[in-house]
Amino acid sequence: MKEETLYNPLDKNNLGVSVADALLARSVSNLPPEPFVGAGIYALYYVGDFPAYKPLVRKNKDGKFQAPIYVGKAVPAGARKGGFGLGAPTGKVLFKRLSEHAETISDSKNLRIEDFFCRYLVVDDIWIPLGESLLIEMFSPLWNQLIDGFGNHDPGKGRYNQQSSPWDVIHPGRRWAERLKPNSKTQNEFLKNIKTYLKD
Repeated sequence: MKEETLYNPLDKNNLGVSVADALLARSVSNLPPEPFVGAGIYALYYVGDFPAYKPLVRKNKDGKFQAPIYVGKAVPAGARKGGFGLGAPTGKVLFKRLSEHAETISDSKNLRIEDFFCRYLVVDDIWIPLGESLLIEMFSPLWNQLIDGFGNHDPGKGRYNQQSSPWDVIHPGRRWAERLKPNSKTQNEFLKNIKTYLKD
């Protein structure tokens, strides 16, 4: 006799999928979007002409937006300090995070902000990390999985002895990143890795 799988709507994986599905049902906005209040999750999409990203663009053009280049989260301040941040005022943390990304892209010498779009979802604090993890697992976004460094901040004075990130090698332009030590790999090496990663 065939044994059916018992569906538990409160299983953490099912809860995570419901949060991810809710984000993917949202309409696509320009980056950054209009200001709003809340914390939550987001996905960024690229539709420009940077040669290495052509496989992504094919999946996103004509309004399809099927392949995010990056997904992330913005949590209330209490959660960043090791707590859950439950009930903490969120302010505009999600909007501010998207605005920071827009500034990073605008600083780049080979990307244009008008080629980027986003989906975002304001989420109850406790489900934010789970939703982000499920989205990364679902899409394996390039800037999350292979090209590290997009979400980095200025490490500050006295901390510039680390290597520049792969993202900054491929997309130079952030002034603070130029103070870091050169990466041991070249831009061409990273571009070859991207080609392999995005191969259909």
